[in-house]
Amino acid sequence: MHAPSPIRTVLITGMVHDDTRNLLASRFDLICNDRPEPWTRQEISARLRSADAMLAFMTDTIDAELLDAAPNLRIVAGALKGFDNFDVEACTRSGVWLAIVPNHLTAPSAELAVGLAIGLVRKVAAGDRLIRTGHFSGWRPILYGGTLTGATIGIAGMGLVGRAIAQRLSGFDATILYTDATPLTVTEERRLGCTFAPLDAMVSRSDIVMLALPLTPATHHLIDTSRLATFKRGAYLVNIARGSLVCERDVAEALKAGALGGYAADVFELEDWAIPDRPREIDPALLSLTDLTLFTPHLGSAVADVRRAIELEAALNIIELADGRTPRGAINRPARREAAMVEPC
Repeated sequence: MHAPSPIRTVLITGMVHDDTRNLLASRFDLICNDRPEPWTRQEISARLRSADAMLAFMTDTIDAELLDAAPNLRIVAGALKGFDNFDVEACTRSGVWLAIVPNHLTAPSAELAVGLAIGLVRKVAAGDRLIRTGHFSGWRPILYGGTLTGATIGIAGMGLVGRAIAQRLSGFDATILYTDATPLTVTEERRLGCTFAPLDAMVSRSDIVMLALPLTPATHHLIDTSRLATFKRGAYLVNIARGSLVCERDVAEALKAGALGGYAADVFELEDWAIPDRPREIDPALLSLTDLTLFTPHLGSAVADVRRAIELEAALNIIELADGRTPRGAINRPARREAAMVEPC
């Protein structure tokens, strides 16, 4: 087998910090997106023709068609943890490594989940709006909400983020239920203070339900009208994972009917670019329910030091492959090109 071609040119599809850029520029020629808005698919495809490596972001969709336009591509290094917009099998068939950054997002995502839950049940946004009207003249018996203390909180998904959420809930004297395809060990359940329950049983008992699942065909619209009917009436729902875990239209209807007490989200269906028939906007009915919702613009990883660390680790995945090593974040083993040439770590 011929030796793999060297990595000479790296395509960076989103804005990065200077230290990430400088690290890569010390080794490679760069093609960079220097604007806040992502490149279109056509712009990425045109630039990929001359790229050997790609530093990608969640706004990108990697599929067989795009890979066919990139004959020299050896690695897609995602500055991300969730890779539902990236076709792993297509990368493998094309001889392209796919690498992610699995760990840096855990703590900030869990923090935000708990923060959104507190903000939602304590009606923080509604209180802020009231103050800004200029008509606040002191305490009144209004905006009564709920509390996390003593509540039953269900966590759907007990991976790294789900476990980090459970850890952060430990000080609230809450009853923590969880559901996952692979239940934790008894030792781990005791350490986290949580109890397994099937999904429908969990949501029927929970005052607050938090979603920490990956987006897969099995979890797409996991929370829809039929599942919402099994919720405890007036329960709160928090989604920091992927927008399409819920059907936003159905959530809006449940809120209007009083079946759901509130919905907080950092992620939205329109962001799941790999789903062709996804909504192109957030449901207007959902946006109109300002007193029952709390939304943030995908801030789960929006911590300056965390974003920098994610970018740098993604860059190191490229550098490691260029040096003949297996990228630390690799989630596949390419079928051809350099697959047999790279020494294991």
